[in-house]
Amino acid sequence: MVLVLLSIAGILYFALQLEDKFKIPSPLGLIGLSFVFHYFLHASPLFTSNPAEFSLLVLFLLPVLLISDSLELTVKDLKENGLSLFYLSVVAVSLSVLTAIFTADLIFADYQLSAAAVIVLFAMVLATDPVSVVSIFSKFSLPHRLKILAEGESLFNDATALIIFVFIGIYALDGGDITAIYVAEISVMVILGSAVLGILIGYLGLLVLKTTENRTAEIMVILCTGYGAFEISEHFYTLLNLFGGHSHLHLSGILSCIMATITVQHMMTKTLREETSRLGTDEEALQQEAQRNKPSRKLISGLLTRIKATIEERDRHIRTKEDIQLLAVIANTILFVAMVEIIDFKLLWQYKSEILAMFLATTIIRALMMGKFAIITNQTTKMTNVNFRWWGVLTFAGIKGGLSIVMLMMIPPTFEHLQMFQAVVIGVILLSTFIYSAILITIITKNKQTFRLEMEDEHHSQ
Repeated sequence: MVLVLLSIAGILYFALQLEDKFKIPSPLGLIGLSFVFHYFLHASPLFTSNPAEFSLLVLFLLPVLLISDSLELTVKDLKENGLSLFYLSVVAVSLSVLTAIFTADLIFADYQLSAAAVIVLFAMVLATDPVSVVSIFSKFSLPHRLKILAEGESLFNDATALIIFVFIGIYALDGGDITAIYVAEISVMVILGSAVLGILIGYLGLLVLKTTENRTAEIMVILCTGYGAFEISEHFYTLLNLFGGHSHLHLSGILSCIMATITVQHMMTKTLREETSRLGTDEEALQQEAQRNKPSRKLISGLLTRIKATIEERDRHIRTKEDIQLLAVIANTILFVAMVEIIDFKLLWQYKSEILAMFLATTIIRALMMGKFAIITNQTTKMTNVNFRWWGVLTFAGIKGGLSIVMLMMIPPTFEHLQMFQAVVIGVILLSTFIYSAILITIITKNKQTFRLEMEDEHHSQ
């Protein structure tokens, strides 16, 4: 266990050093250093030795990553960019899968994949990694709305991809009948059900949060809220069966976790605003009292006490978010180290042509969907206009992550193309992590000055 701790700390330290000194995004540094560590320093696995164990590890760590990223979203941002985020994370993903169904024969002509198999495969490689996107964006100054579009799309995209994968792809792969009515009903049921459940659990977490002023306890409440929403959604059928429902329905743990965390974040942000406003009022009252000929010591003492309490509470909320972000960074490090341990280079080389074909296909499809989104936004006042620079950022913000491997583990072991799917998914994750990240950084760096001017215009328009 000591070796595990030292390995995580060492890899994370050097990855952060590479990020700070050479502007290498932490996901790239973590993967590179994990390869060096695993293949040259410690060949035996630290966390997992096979994809099944890795998927369990991802399911254990995924909520804390979602919680950390969701704490950066506000209800105000969702209201202002809701239509855009809906298109990016729901419409674009759905259209991408439909496009894949009609073009898969060109990419995998030798495999004669069924429509169900195509849906399963493309849903896996369309799921993005919000951690990588947030990590890259944190090192640059970008317009707020562009960050919201990219980071929000990465979060909600995962929920949509997983819903399509489980309730349409796997359902059809197991022999289920896919009809337009079924797709519409299950989509509405799962999306609305997950969102409502997440909000309810978020408010429950808020009630518990009000019972403590201890920062560690506050962190535990937020984590339990997110994990609780995730777990209850994934095992929603158990809750239904307790009340005699006799159902096998489970909701989207990802979406419920996101909504629960956003609910908590909204109320925390609201409290912070009220505390900041109250702080300003108290400071003004303190200055006025101090300027009087005979100031009241009792009043001044009371104001100072309130100001101190307000500052302490505000700082506690801020530090709580920072601590959760630290947990997410550690969780992400563990995931990258574990992912390196399950990579089979012989298998990747065996299916190199399929991997490259899928990588190019998903890149082109994503570019087309983002291009269509840009055209739509420039024809309506209800969505943020997307220019060519933003199109480039949104296209290459589609870095893949560990959720795709979790989906791999849900495919029936008897599926005839399972080995090829495993190679393709892992290969696309690696290619997108390195290539997309490099292109994304190049676009942002090249347009640094323009983005700065856009930020100033955005600030002036508020």
